Amino acid sequence: MGSTLSGDGRPVPATEAFVAHRNLLFTVAYEMLGSAADAEDVLQETWLKWAGVDLDTVRDQRAYLVRITTRQALNRLRTLGRRKESYVGTWLPEPLLTSPDVADDVELADSISMAMLLVLETLAPTERAVFVLREVFDLGYDEIAEAVEKTPAAVRQIAHRARAHVADRRPRGVVSPAETRGALEAFQRAVDTGDLQSLLDILAPDVVSLSDGGGVKQAVLRPIVGADKVARLLIAGLGKVGARASLEPVQINGCPAMIMRLDGELDGILAVRVAGGLITGLYYVRNPEKLSHVERETAVSR
Repeated sequence: MGSTLSGDGRPVPATEAFVAHRNLLFTVAYEMLGSAADAEDVLQETWLKWAGVDLDTVRDQRAYLVRITTRQALNRLRTLGRRKESYVGTWLPEPLLTSPDVADDVELADSISMAMLLVLETLAPTERAVFVLREVFDLGYDEIAEAVEKTPAAVRQIAHRARAHVADRRPRGVVSPAETRGALEAFQRAVDTGDLQSLLDILAPDVVSLSDGGGVKQAVLRPIVGADKVARLLIAGLGKVGARASLEPVQINGCPAMIMRLDGELDGILAVRVAGGLITGLYYVRNPEKLSHVERETAVSR
């Protein structure tokens, strides 16, 4: 990050400001991109631009940094969109191991959940930026307008449109961590015993299962829909690996989830979407390029 200390050994003001807001900036970039690796790249680009700014001209350092991050993330989001077009199979967000206290901030945990990130994927880039900055980080319309280079009036319209779009697709109601944990425990018991009926009992009739191997690891390339199809696929798949497989509970993206290990080695992350006590969505990330942030905690904040 270049020179971060002044001549007398103290951190330079630009470094102090960047470090103070780093977790917030990472979270902004991650929620816009769904990729921790790309969010880290955006932070690096943000630092390079920030290091060249005359701080005497900056009235609000947090807002200025968020503005740089948003613009860099928007550029990256458009590039990422082209990468996704040639992606092998289903693209899922990159999972993050998060600390238990993230779940205490219900709105933050919901905003970074795998289910919500998949909803955000259905927004256009500018809509996504506006929604994230307004609904998650509570920025004013004027601040957002500067970040996305639109008028405040246009941003209000975009925000209204994005809110309606997300409301139609987001999980209904708030699901407590205890409810998600309970569903996962029932799921694990059913899987461990190979009990098809118990598995069917915890899956919603219209459950959707998505797997992401990125063309590197074997994964079902298309969504599997319906409790019977999903349950039989799981029982058959886990039956092949038998005792080699183990599931352990973890906190992923602010929500209870599971790490799957094969012969003790990390194989993938299983996240779920729960409604009414039943699992409505299963998200399994196996792509090794997306598993670098699941063995150590990543700090997120707003």
